[in-house]
Amino acid sequence: MSTPKPRPRGTRSRGASAALHTVLIAASAVSVFPVLFIVFLSLRGRDGWQEPTRFVGFDLSNYRHILGQTKFLTWFGNSLVVALGATVIGVLISASAGYAVSRMRFPGHRPLMWTFLVVQMFPMAVLIVPLYNILGQLELLDSYGGLILTYCSVSVPFCAWMLKGYFDSIPTEIDEAGRVDGLTPFGTFWRLIMPLARPGLAVTGFYSFITAWGEVAFASQFMSSEEHYTLAVGLQTFVGQQKAEWGLMTAAAVLITVPAGAIFFLAQRHLVAGLTAGGTKG
Repeated sequence: MSTPKPRPRGTRSRGASAALHTVLIAASAVSVFPVLFIVFLSLRGRDGWQEPTRFVGFDLSNYRHILGQTKFLTWFGNSLVVALGATVIGVLISASAGYAVSRMRFPGHRPLMWTFLVVQMFPMAVLIVPLYNILGQLELLDSYGGLILTYCSVSVPFCAWMLKGYFDSIPTEIDEAGRVDGLTPFGTFWRLIMPLARPGLAVTGFYSFITAWGEVAFASQFMSSEEHYTLAVGLQTFVGQQKAEWGLMTAAAVLITVPAGAIFFLAQRHLVAGLTAGGTKG
C-alpha cells in the first residue's frame, strides 16, 4: 500500500480550494449585486421600481427623461469643472507641500505635517459653518472657485501625507544631480521628481477627484443658484415631500459612475504602486 505523496509547501487541498473559491464568489456577488440592482431598476421605467420582481421589459425612458427634460447635463458639467479643478489644484498644492517637507528642513516643517493630520480629524459637519463664513467674506459663495477651494481643504492634508511618503522613497541623489546640472529647486522638483512620482500623483489625483465628484454636504450648502448646481445638489430635486423619483435617481446614479469609472481605469495601473510606496516611509 503506497503512501500518499505530501503536498508541496504553499499548495492547498481540493477541499480548501473549493471552500476558498466559494467564499470569493459569494463576496463578489454581494459586492456586485447592489450595482446590478440599480442598473436593473434604471431600466424599468419611472414606476418600475415599485414592483422589481415583476418582469415588464426594459426601456430607456428614465435616461431619456434625465438627459432631455432635466438640467442633468448642466449639473454634470458643473460637477466636472469643480472636480477637475479641485484635482489639479489640490494635487499641485499637495505635491509642493509633500516635496518641501520631504527634502527641506525649515522652521515648522514637522508641525506643518501634524497640522495636516489634525485637520483631517474634524468631521465635515463641524467645518460647514466656518467655511461658509470664510467664503461669504471672500464673496465666493455660490461659485465654482469657492467650492474648489473647499474641496482642496479636504483633500490636500491626506494627499500631502501620501506624497511626502512617496517622495521619501525617491533617492536624494536625483535632486543632487539636478542641482549639479544647474536646475533650481523648483526645476528639480518639476522636471525630475514629478515624472518619477506618477504613481503617487495618480493615487492622490484619483482620491481628490472622487472626493469632489461625490461630495454632498458642502455643495448643498454653498451652491444656491440652479445654474451652478452640481450633481449632488441637482439630484435632490428628484426627491419631494410626497414622492421620490427613484427611477430617475437610479438612472442618474448609473450615469454619474461613468466619469469615476473612467478615472479609475486610467489610474488603476499606478494605484497599487502609489499606495504601497506612500506607506513605506513617513
